[in-house]
Amino acid sequence: MVSPSQKPSVCTNMAAVGRHGGHYIQKNSRFLLNNLEQLWGHRSFGWTPALRQQAAEANKESTETIVIPRKKTWSKVAVLEALASTVSRDPTAYPHQFQDDSYLSPRTSSEFRLFSLSQESGRTTATYFANSNPKYFTKDFAEPHIPCLMPETVSLRLEEVSEEALKERISLRKVTAAVEMYDQLLQAGTVISMETSHDLLDLICFYCDRNPAQEWEPQTEDMEESGELVKRKRDKTRRASDLMKFTWRENNNAERIFNLLPERDSRCYSALIRGMVKHGAYAKAFSVYTDMLNNRLTGDVHIFNALISAAPEVRDKYYEKWELITELLTQMNQQKVQPNLLTFNSVLKALRRCGSLAKTQSLQTLNEMKALGIAPSLASFSHTLAVFYKAANVGQNNNDILQEVMSEMAGTSFTCQDPDDVFFFINTMRICLESKDLELAYKVQKLVEVGENWRMVGDSYQSNIYYGRFFSLLCMMEHIDVVFKWYRQLIPSLYYPNSQGLRDLLQALDTDGRLDLLPTVWKDIQSLGHDNKLELVEELLTLMARDKHSPEVQESFAACALDVKSAYEVNRVKFSLKWSASSLSYVTLLLLRANKIQQAWEMLQLFKTNNRVPFEELMEDFLTACRSEGSSQRAVELVQLSAAFCLRATPGLAKRTLAEFDLTEKQRTILSELESAGEPTD
Repeated sequence: MVSPSQKPSVCTNMAAVGRHGGHYIQKNSRFLLNNLEQLWGHRSFGWTPALRQQAAEANKESTETIVIPRKKTWSKVAVLEALASTVSRDPTAYPHQFQDDSYLSPRTSSEFRLFSLSQESGRTTATYFANSNPKYFTKDFAEPHIPCLMPETVSLRLEEVSEEALKERISLRKVTAAVEMYDQLLQAGTVISMETSHDLLDLICFYCDRNPAQEWEPQTEDMEESGELVKRKRDKTRRASDLMKFTWRENNNAERIFNLLPERDSRCYSALIRGMVKHGAYAKAFSVYTDMLNNRLTGDVHIFNALISAAPEVRDKYYEKWELITELLTQMNQQKVQPNLLTFNSVLKALRRCGSLAKTQSLQTLNEMKALGIAPSLASFSHTLAVFYKAANVGQNNNDILQEVMSEMAGTSFTCQDPDDVFFFINTMRICLESKDLELAYKVQKLVEVGENWRMVGDSYQSNIYYGRFFSLLCMMEHIDVVFKWYRQLIPSLYYPNSQGLRDLLQALDTDGRLDLLPTVWKDIQSLGHDNKLELVEELLTLMARDKHSPEVQESFAACALDVKSAYEVNRVKFSLKWSASSLSYVTLLLLRANKIQQAWEMLQLFKTNNRVPFEELMEDFLTACRSEGSSQRAVELVQLSAAFCLRATPGLAKRTLAEFDLTEKQRTILSELESAGEPTD
């Protein structure tokens, strides 16, 4: 036995051994782990040489240094863009700008324009009050800061005569105030820097020596004159530049300040020439350019772009216009001015007015662009197609050119590089419609759906024209099921059909024999606000009443006819819908075919109220319906009504009634008199 006095010694010895063992293991742990890894690597466990090689490569890769990627800087709207990419457009919803107010849901293109202008007017009014009273709008609620929501600095702060005050007026686009400050500086003998002089010339030339109308300011007299000028143009292609178009005045402040400059460089000439071209002084622009060459100055690319676009305005004959353009391009080469995209687009646009020369030269211009590594924009292709395609000359060659253009552009996402880019899709779809090329139209629409190309269709006005042409072509060439698929995709989120578009849809239903869908289309006509269009409503009634259909279809037609009758009654006050003999006859006939005799009889009374005469075929059908119902009294009243309208069918109706109905003696007497009264006398 071990005595109690020996136990502590044993415990102490065991603890010492444990400490030594733990110290040894800790000291040699890395050595043991390395040996174990090597031993594990040498054990094959039946691995093939290929597997052992893969394991060795994996072990080698694991020992390589991990490279941490560089930090990526995300845009402030990256999260919003990611969220937006997860949803698609809802074809049943109105445009997003109208979804905040259910009462501002446009049904037609005119309502879309009205509501859009109303929203913009409210926005402009709010901006006017904010900019006029900035002291009341100092608190910034937006996080992060949104500069456009804060009042703009529109009032002048520097009143002393200095170059800094002149720069302030230039930055605020105060043309008149800037010119006055410039004159005061000259009178004081102050030397104005060339950079400030450049900015002043740019401002005066761009706005044609007039104060621009700010977004929040009331309309000025000049702008009202400009509005009248735009109204006189009245062309279908509305451009933003037309809204600000003024005429260049002789010896205006731009020319006066230009002549006062002690030193004139190419930048000064560029501002003056571009301003003259922009505001219609084409001949004077070429005169200033000649003066620049005489002063041994070279032009820049902006000068040549402006002069090329003005070339068709200063020459009459086609070959003279092209010779002038060629001369300008030669001078660009001599002056070592590198052309850009707008240069070639100006050439292509000018070629549209060069007659028969245009086709050959436009293709050469495109080849020159490619040789210089300049990618054509949508405007480049639009001008080229305008050269090859004329509305009065639809041929296979034009389609071949368009096929080549669409093949080259397929799958490309475009960004706006030229103001005329927005006219490509609308003009291309016009070509497809007039040449009745559905395949090409699908290619154009597919290109619109690539990336952000839908933005290049244009504003709401141009977009409605584009989709209207596409939809008309579908109604003309495509099967009705496909037409309705596109119909549901486009309306009302992208396209507000006009009455002609809906008439195209009715004709497509007639062509494919799907007249049973007419009541559904009528509901859409009502929701789109076209139930007051007389020609459209009468065409709908004509299609429903032309042929007989199954009882179910006739029942739906009768319900639709009663709805049409209600529309006539509602719009009668506005005088937009007036009953015609055909519309009254068609509604009555539809009610008769659905065995709604009483409502049909009420419709007959409307003929006399509206001074209209029913069709004789309608009276025959009505008499047949009376015989089916067994109503002899109504048959007699029908013959009397026919006599009141002095219809030639009255004797025949009276004879039929006498032969086919059980009548009283009094009724027979009345009908005999009507029959004899209607017979011709020798």
